[in-house]
Amino acid sequence: MDLLLQFALLALGFVLLGKGADWFVEGAAGIAAKFGIPQLVIGLTIVAMGTSAPEAAVSIAASIKGSADITIGNVVGSNIMNILVILGCASVITPLLLARSTARIEIPYVIAVTALLFWQGRDGVISLGDGLVLCVGFAVYLFYLYRMAVNSVPPEEEQGEEMSLGKCVVWTLGGLAVIIAGSNVTVNAATAIAVFMGLSERIIGLTIVALGTSLPELFTSVTAARKGNADIAIGNIVGSNIFNILFVVALSALIVDIPFAQAFTFDSYVAIAAAVLLWVCVLPKEKLARWAGALMLASYGVYLWYLI
Repeated sequence: MDLLLQFALLALGFVLLGKGADWFVEGAAGIAAKFGIPQLVIGLTIVAMGTSAPEAAVSIAASIKGSADITIGNVVGSNIMNILVILGCASVITPLLLARSTARIEIPYVIAVTALLFWQGRDGVISLGDGLVLCVGFAVYLFYLYRMAVNSVPPEEEQGEEMSLGKCVVWTLGGLAVIIAGSNVTVNAATAIAVFMGLSERIIGLTIVALGTSLPELFTSVTAARKGNADIAIGNIVGSNIFNILFVVALSALIVDIPFAQAFTFDSYVAIAAAVLLWVCVLPKEKLARWAGALMLASYGVYLWYLI
């Protein structure tokens, strides 16, 4: 009976995530139009940080409680899933055009910070000093976004004209609240089901919890892609992966040293390879085609098969 309840809660979580993503994308796109802010900047900042809130909450709580496998597994697993599953699903639904800066600067930065995290963990721990280095990397990223916003040419208002600024803000914040609530319900239910099935903490962190905390990115990116907001869809994922490492792991490391288990070496290789695969797929034409999305989904299927 309890297991049936968990499955029911899992379904409820998906419903909340879907509805919240609709509101969130509409509000964020409306704000971008009202202020003449490029949608890419909105995707890389507000949307990315908002949809990464579950990763931050789960990872920081796990670090305080000493569940290091959940902390690292959640971030590494989420970053793998963000690229291979979420961008894979979004691009299969509709090919995604990328801004030149995304292909030339932001994706390589994702590769660099992912490799940096792996390098920091080679001694078996992400220490306070490592966390400070990651914070510096986050400051550099924020400065880059500031320069991008200042130097960009404001686009003509196309979306959000029918909504007042107040309504856009309410939709954005309300959608984010529903997304986070749905994510919490989903993560708790999925983790309970996984424990019932006897899965290890590492597997739960890399798959169930990573999927649960990545659901906001999934629903937001797929919704954005379906509505033609490709910059939000891609910026959300790229920004979230950067945010997960340079803020979530950094803040966790500032609280307590985070053990980096040897078992995560392979998963880190996969995270780096996933980012490189994305870069290779988009670099020639600055476009993520359907075939690339299918390749990403197939790659995650192989990785999941290896884990299980």
